[in-house]
Amino acid sequence: MDKHSTGGVGDKVSFMLAAIAASCGCYVPMISGRGLGHTGGTLDKIASIPGYNPTPGLDVFRKVTKEVGCAIIGQTSDLAPADRRLYAIRDISGTVESIPLITASILSKKIAAGNRSLVMDVKVGTGAFMESIEEARALARSIIGTAKAADLTTHALITDMSQVLGDTAGNSVEIEETVDYLTNSRRESRLDEVVLALAAEMLITGGLADNREEATERANEAVTSGRAAEVFAKMVTALGGPADFIERYQHYLPKASVVVPVLPETEGYVFAVDARAIGNAIIELGGGRRAVDDVLDLSVGFDRIAPIGAKVGPDRPLAYVHAASKDAADRAMQNLRAATHILDQKPADSPVIYDILTSA
Repeated sequence: MDKHSTGGVGDKVSFMLAAIAASCGCYVPMISGRGLGHTGGTLDKIASIPGYNPTPGLDVFRKVTKEVGCAIIGQTSDLAPADRRLYAIRDISGTVESIPLITASILSKKIAAGNRSLVMDVKVGTGAFMESIEEARALARSIIGTAKAADLTTHALITDMSQVLGDTAGNSVEIEETVDYLTNSRRESRLDEVVLALAAEMLITGGLADNREEATERANEAVTSGRAAEVFAKMVTALGGPADFIERYQHYLPKASVVVPVLPETEGYVFAVDARAIGNAIIELGGGRRAVDDVLDLSVGFDRIAPIGAKVGPDRPLAYVHAASKDAADRAMQNLRAATHILDQKPADSPVIYDILTSA
């Protein structure tokens, strides 16, 4: 079984979810992509781990999935080779948001990997390709209907991407948050809700739980017990990464030369965020692509990002920017301030999960 996200800013869910699902008895062969448009890519993020091989042969992919329970890799010459070229073309041709092309890209990889069930995370909001719930539902129905024709059982969750998911956005900073989450030391509430909801749906579609309450409890226990972190560590090692990565991740992950707080121009509450602009700010820092062959700076990005509803001011930064130089950091500060709307009143809470669609 597998999970796939339509893409967002700060979306590091795949790492946590693969480890949680595998520790609960699922087999998760996950074929992921690089950054697309303003959204970060799972493969770019995991490239922050030294030695990790995202393009092993098909035999290694199968072996790691069987022995560890999960493997996160990219397209290879054996699996969905045409999609790899189409993916790159979409990124630079203005067709990233095409529903038929999104559907084809996602399902070609999932069917090629031999998955029998799929859980989709369809993002909606300023940081997503689908900015309205109607568009998100249209995409979800396209994927579910096409998957059904291929005998691939698919459930889709429509989740909020009106702000960064979690409190990091970038590449290595998101891997750091992943490890903190899996070791139960940092679990941002919105991220936690999305991860557990998707994990529960995977356990249900895989026949490993009877209902969402039971499935959610099992997924949460996989994190609190340390079993999910153990599975993630085994996957990293099996695919060439350091054997002690979980214990010493801060030693291994690339670090930016400049890390500084981004202070708001006015005091108040974060009322709204242009998450797409934050994704584009990461591209400008060097953490995302403008062209297919761009080499990324995996150390840059934002962390400790203030969520919507947070109080910010002279002693409460909007975030901390990780940059290669002071000039780059200054530009990123301006971009983040411009992307953040601050008001005197605290906004009402908004849902994280809008809907769950199934093929039934």
